[in-house]
Amino acid sequence: MDAIVSWQDGLQFTAAATSGHKITLDGDPAVGGTDLGARPLELMLMSLAGCTGMDVISILKKKRQDVTAFEVKTHAERAENHPKVFTAVTIEYIITGHNIDPKAVERAIDLSENAYCPAQAMLSQAVPIQHTYQIIEA
Repeated sequence: MDAIVSWQDGLQFTAAATSGHKITLDGDPAVGGTDLGARPLELMLMSLAGCTGMDVISILKKKRQDVTAFEVKTHAERAENHPKVFTAVTIEYIITGHNIDPKAVERAIDLSENAYCPAQAMLSQAVPIQHTYQIIEA
């Protein structure tokens, strides 16, 4: 797996990965950016949410859970001083559906956390990650 970022202007970069997909990165105008793309640490949170989200929805579908909507929200606390690393992360899973089994949700989250999601495995080595979920009846 490889990734490359190519400088465009100011703090704006175009990022490309092995898959060929591209995204724009940029900084906040307060630090010289033009706000035309996501910040690098935002991408870390999005990556974490996407990685665990793919695991959890896949597992819930295999467990024949009738999911009609699914969201994964991530929130990170950051250190006040540079390099302003994450100091705590919370992942919230919001599952909407019919008769969703809480035990199936808990098992899916556990499998993602402890077996399948490489983004979570790597980040958890550096920062504590807390998990919460809510089930909404459709």
